Amino acid sequence: MSLKGKKAIITGAGKGIGRALAVALAKEGVHVGLIARTAADLESLSHDLIHTYGIQVSIAPADISQRYEVEAAVNKITQELGTVDILINNAGIAQFGLLAEMSPEDWERIMQVNVMGTYYVTRAVLPMMMEQNSGNVINISSTAGERGFATGSAYCASKFAVLGLTESLMQEVRKHNIRVVALTPSTVNTDLARNLGLKLGDQEYMMQPEDVAELALATLKLPSRVFVKSAGIWTTNPQ
Repeated sequence: MSLKGKKAIITGAGKGIGRALAVALAKEGVHVGLIARTAADLESLSHDLIHTYGIQVSIAPADISQRYEVEAAVNKITQELGTVDILINNAGIAQFGLLAEMSPEDWERIMQVNVMGTYYVTRAVLPMMMEQNSGNVINISSTAGERGFATGSAYCASKFAVLGLTESLMQEVRKHNIRVVALTPSTVNTDLARNLGLKLGDQEYMMQPEDVAELALATLKLPSRVFVKSAGIWTTNPQ
């Protein structure tokens, strides 16, 4: 299925997987609305996409953990681009630590961004998809949403929640021809992973943000009569 001329919103678009998703969609001729906290990242990416691919780009700096910032950002993007066909909830944060030692504020912040942020953005976009009786929502979860690990209680809880939200929403909106998909990558070579001190090994063998973007494109290009409920992607042979 061709994506040319479709309109997408991507959260966490300034870096890593979000940036790779924006580039991959732009190559397909998709007009993109970009949301992230850092305006400079969005401005740089917007410039590159417009000059390289000739698409329309709308940017909206926002903290997705804040409902009213989300609603203002989505409103700005839809005024500039029109009705959205694709939403990719990619923005997320991570912090590891023992449950008894991590502060309640840090724990809550992870849940607020990763879970409530996904909810706020989806809630702002969903009505227009339901009105047009079509759409695609892709939520970026993680293998951490499929199994827990020591020091990961907050992050794992948030990513488990994203999977539950995804499946429930899918059951609610599939009759509106809206496809809701969860992607669960293992560790990806991003600034987030490096800042957390994760062992990334040989970069040549490590999963890259572009690999996750390719999987997202593959799910979007399926015939509209079918969808992938969830899909994992792993590094084949980490070194």
